[in-house]
Amino acid sequence: MNRVRDVAVRVRQVLQGDLEEVIALDAQVTGLKKPEYWAELYHRYGMGRRRERQFLVAEGARGIEGFVIGEVRDWEFGSPACGWVFGINVRPGRRQAGIGSQLLEAICEGFRSLGVTKVRTLLARDNNLVLSFFRAQGMMAAPFIPLEMELGQ
Repeated sequence: MNRVRDVAVRVRQVLQGDLEEVIALDAQVTGLKKPEYWAELYHRYGMGRRRERQFLVAEGARGIEGFVIGEVRDWEFGSPACGWVFGINVRPGRRQAGIGSQLLEAICEGFRSLGVTKVRTLLARDNNLVLSFFRAQGMMAAPFIPLEMELGQ
């Protein structure tokens, strides 16, 4: 168990019984309750069928304090295998307690165990909170540029 600024958490694999709390945490932050979305993510990433896919939670005395989801992908965009973090969140009242750092370190350790030496993520350029978090963890701009276009009807 890790203790950072008075918040003791245990980072572990998500369980199906955790989904209600994960859904509530996500809804608290995004304003949208998405049970079908989270059920699909649990099915794809949380059931432990593939080591490359991870869905971890930080469990504290009050329940689920945060989560992280990611996977190892290889040869996308011409890149050797790397870990991708595509979801990380911590209960707003616990954000300065180091829980996000513990979650990121845990998923990175899982990536390392698979021989991966890089981790990447993608976020909205105006999401200063998440950008500041990842930069504080040592992440910087990657050699890729995301592009998009509207698909007409």
